[in-house]
Amino acid sequence: MSADRIDLNLLRVFDAIFEDRNLALAGKRLNLSQSAISHALARLREVLDDDLFVRTGKGMEPTVRAIDMAAPVRAALQQIRSALGVDRFDPSVAQRKFVVAANDYITALLLGRLSQRLRAEAPLVDLVVRPSTRLDLAGQIDVGRIDLAIGIFADVPSRFRSMRLWEQSDVLLLNREHPLADRAITRDDLLTYPLVAISQGGEEEGAVSGFIVERGLARQSEMFDRAALNRAFADTAEMPRMRMAVAHSLVIPALLRHSDMLALVPSPLGRELERYGELKMHATPYECPNVTVLAVWHERNDADPALQWLRQQLADVARQVRTC
Repeated sequence: MSADRIDLNLLRVFDAIFEDRNLALAGKRLNLSQSAISHALARLREVLDDDLFVRTGKGMEPTVRAIDMAAPVRAALQQIRSALGVDRFDPSVAQRKFVVAANDYITALLLGRLSQRLRAEAPLVDLVVRPSTRLDLAGQIDVGRIDLAIGIFADVPSRFRSMRLWEQSDVLLLNREHPLADRAITRDDLLTYPLVAISQGGEEEGAVSGFIVERGLARQSEMFDRAALNRAFADTAEMPRMRMAVAHSLVIPALLRHSDMLALVPSPLGRELERYGELKMHATPYECPNVTVLAVWHERNDADPALQWLRQQLADVARQVRTC
């Protein structure tokens, strides 16, 4: 195969199909008919001698060759656009879809505020939020299907870039009618009243010390510091009872209603839920170190003006989270 036989427009078609997994949607993205998209894909298949995409009930699934090509092709197209100076981003008129991965509590805290900003400053920009708990998160960032992931990461590979959004620690939440509502909580209280915590993947999913590692990216799967809790009771024969572990943080208020449980949650979530008046937040009776919430993206997107703008908006609204 000679590179001279490759029409760069075919690579744009490839990139759009890989992103949308649908010929009609790819055509809409590129302002081409489905027939034109099909013809372009047929030409690319002939040149590369590979099917590239296989039609399934879930859409156009990429072959191994297509998956290997996706990230380098997207990076090359980005470099060409930057070299030609056609990537200027005006949020007031831009039509763009951003794909962000985040868990439910970060979505509620950060992306809710971001959506208000988009409505005011970028009315034609769309935002898609994917679960950051998906097991192929690093792979989806690698191939460009996720623009940016937000969460707590123990390790960030060198091919990714990151930006600090805020720091947080663990706090306790309980309903306002709880016997402990009006006094500080002690270690003995944690042995008396059961706990509920947020866990989005345990050892059965490959988690080690509360983190799942994939392609070099270690993401938090338990939304509390289990090691800090264990250290606090290392000198006793008893451990607090973890009565419930739930995958969705926003169910916490319903679980604490008319319950004697104590919820172990991230401090920004605790502050947010306390504002509604039904719950009270207390410090943990043991030392719990701060952890940093990061925004993570692929290095090839460093110079993309649209994604630079998005990161700036996230940094701005993260300041609101830090001060709420």
